[in-house]
Amino acid sequence: MVDAGPRRGVGITSVGAVLPDRTVGSEQLRQELAARSGVSLPVGILERVTGIVSRRVASEAQYASTLATAAGRRALNRVCLDPLDIDLLVFASATRDMVEPATAHVVQAELGSAAHAVDVTNACNSFVNGIDMARAMILSGRARRALVVTGETPSRAVRRNPADLAEFRDGFAGYTFGDAGAAVVLEAVERGGILDVDSETHSEYWPVGGIFGGGSRHPRGDEHTYFRGNGNELREIFEKVGTAVLDRMRHRTGLEWSDFRHVLVHQVSVPYLERFVEITGVPEDRLVLTVPELGNIASASLGVQLDCVHDGLSPGDRVLFVGLGGGMSIMTMVWEVS
Repeated sequence: MVDAGPRRGVGITSVGAVLPDRTVGSEQLRQELAARSGVSLPVGILERVTGIVSRRVASEAQYASTLATAAGRRALNRVCLDPLDIDLLVFASATRDMVEPATAHVVQAELGSAAHAVDVTNACNSFVNGIDMARAMILSGRARRALVVTGETPSRAVRRNPADLAEFRDGFAGYTFGDAGAAVVLEAVERGGILDVDSETHSEYWPVGGIFGGGSRHPRGDEHTYFRGNGNELREIFEKVGTAVLDRMRHRTGLEWSDFRHVLVHQVSVPYLERFVEITGVPEDRLVLTVPELGNIASASLGVQLDCVHDGLSPGDRVLFVGLGGGMSIMTMVWEVS
């Protein structure tokens, strides 16, 4: 549990998001798989199983940094800030441009800022972790204004030509992926802001799913650059862990679901989200549904959802962020609009 600190805290003062232009439908993806690999799947199977109709896919000339930079620029422009007005830049994503240097430096060079730049990576919880870290640095006096960005291109970790049905199943969760970028500006606020942050980690489940190449275990070889993992097994683990972190948040803050204008939750698939609602009791009308049209956009999910509703928020509205990440971790963050 993280202490929310003094009442004069840190809030989100701007948000931005960006989506690649190219749309790939689930049926189109099924046909491409059949043409490239010979793996024959029933018509409409991907949409029926996942509830995902389409996803956005970055072009060859777009990288994680490209999407993060565009989202960051939108967030800054929204409140008429110059890139030089920020003194902390956090690139917080499951995807990055390269092993070294930190992708934050690529974003910084493109933006033209001169802030302390750093990467934060924790699977699909990266963006929320990045916001929490930036908040802590502002509260400690290490930074005055932060820009937290994410750029996700998990579609590049999808095996487009599986050798057989078994290999297709091994990476099936990857066929839910879509690409996107998101960003928020954080700074000190006189009222509201981020009121509460909590997390729970169960690292014994780290081997269940991921992209295992690019590090010291598997530094080379295409085999380890594809996402591997069983979506049903991942869901079972989240169900096993239960709702403890959400229960603690509600007990500690005294807030009920009705006290939140929106509940933004990481979205993997439609069945996954439906099960989340069933287990937690979160009212469906509090959710911001993006997964049918955008797929699983990894850590950009919460930022894109926030961008969808941001203009309709009023001072005093509360928004709950619920992050779910492989590894495995769950996070909650309560934000009150200033």
